[in-house]
Amino acid sequence: MLESIQIKMQLEFYKYQGTGNDFVMVDNRSEFFPKENTQLIANLCDRRFGIGGDGLILLENDTIAPNLAMTTDFKMVYYNSDGNQSSMCGNGGRCLVAFAKKLNVIQNSTTFIATDGLHHATIADDGLVSLQMIDVDEVKVSSDYVFLNTGSPHHVQLVDDLENYNIKENGAAIRYGDLYGKAGSNINFVKQIDDTTFSLRTYERGVEDETLSCGTGATAVAIAMNVLGKTNGSAIDLNVVGGKLVVSFDKKEEQFTNVFLKGPAEFVFKGTIKI
Repeated sequence: MLESIQIKMQLEFYKYQGTGNDFVMVDNRSEFFPKENTQLIANLCDRRFGIGGDGLILLENDTIAPNLAMTTDFKMVYYNSDGNQSSMCGNGGRCLVAFAKKLNVIQNSTTFIATDGLHHATIADDGLVSLQMIDVDEVKVSSDYVFLNTGSPHHVQLVDDLENYNIKENGAAIRYGDLYGKAGSNINFVKQIDDTTFSLRTYERGVEDETLSCGTGATAVAIAMNVLGKTNGSAIDLNVVGGKLVVSFDKKEEQFTNVFLKGPAEFVFKGTIKI
């Protein structure tokens, strides 16, 4: 009787981080990666038994845009560390732009498509990546929190003692509570520093823990603080655990356009792993 033989393949990957938000990057333009294997993706993101990362991102050819008479350089496919495909990731998008440049797919500017639509981005000589986020025209303001979607859903809440706040416990309670149901939301806790500077810590769904940074979360916080009248600035500095981000936007009445997320996106290492 013939024994079944399991043949493993070598996966070439790259590791990137943006203000401590770290990602496993794979060039999947040849479409070899087993995208439906959620357990594999979760294993690759595992910090003890795999490569380790807050998520995994595939760089692919965009097959949709040409049919719509649009021009893009690539497609972003993002998975949370639990292995499930997810909504937009701002820091991941910035890191993917840096990855695309390393692969010589782009030079210093690009247009790519993600799950929430088209994104434009530029890379400065100092390595800072500026990524255009989606327009925001709906912000829900409640008595003690703000909710909005910046490519991913975000709950924004001011707290007094941010440094000692239990992000994982309190974030999970809101994320899994009745407020957002089964789909849940990312949860951001914020402290105001001055008129244009805020500190934030984020509990990310899909990671189910605090991350050192969240790009869509920083974007949500900047817009939420403007809506609450905490700032009149159009460029907001965000202190995250892993560094600093800047969010800028144009505001006309209740709509936020030309929303840009700016910060570092750094190559960490390259390797191979058997899958």
